[in-house]
Amino acid sequence: MKMTLGSLFDGAGTIPFAAQLCGITPVWSSEIEKFPCEVTAKRFPNMKQLGDITKINGREIEPVEIIAGGSPCQDLSVAGQRAGLGGERSGLFMEQIRVIKEMRDETSKRANEPVRPRYAMWENVPGAFSSNKGEDFRIVLEEFCKVKDESANVPRPADGKWQSCGCIVGDGYSVAWRVLDAQFWGVPQRRRRIWLVADFGGQRAAEVLFEREGLRRSFAESRKAWERT
Repeated sequence: MKMTLGSLFDGAGTIPFAAQLCGITPVWSSEIEKFPCEVTAKRFPNMKQLGDITKINGREIEPVEIIAGGSPCQDLSVAGQRAGLGGERSGLFMEQIRVIKEMRDETSKRANEPVRPRYAMWENVPGAFSSNKGEDFRIVLEEFCKVKDESANVPRPADGKWQSCGCIVGDGYSVAWRVLDAQFWGVPQRRRRIWLVADFGGQRAAEVLFEREGLRRSFAESRKAWERT
């Protein structure tokens, strides 16, 4: 099946670019800043730009298999004012959940079509673990679980501290998270971020985040790529 992607809080199209490298087709994006929108219009002329996320109706836009987004992090970052998910910017996370729920509700009514999106991805700063004494990250996990199970209840860790990786498995769904550092993917800087994957149709979230496709320090393919370059 051809995988398609919708990108929220898109910026200049980093997630669509990465998706394209993996054989996933970017279908639409949401961004309000003018210059990043101009960049993505040039790089992805076939990707529809939907604008302000608060004005998007998930029931009316084209369904996709994956909805990804890194909601604004300023209110979660240790360098910010720590307003948390109640802040004006980081509170936009709930708009991402709303769009996902609306699309799944609409596609569930269509005969002979799968419920979409099957997967969701969220990216944010590690400060989300400690924001509001850990309560904000608990809410993030619970809201993703509630997309599939409205009765889901995610407790806070006994010591109040979230681990840098973990997984929740429910009845027919799974949510996994992991902190990754961009310096190990060829970027000349440390840039640690939480990456969260939700699988609303099964238990593949941990497989996506934790299972490697190749072996570390296997240089054969890299040497071939260098020769081609």
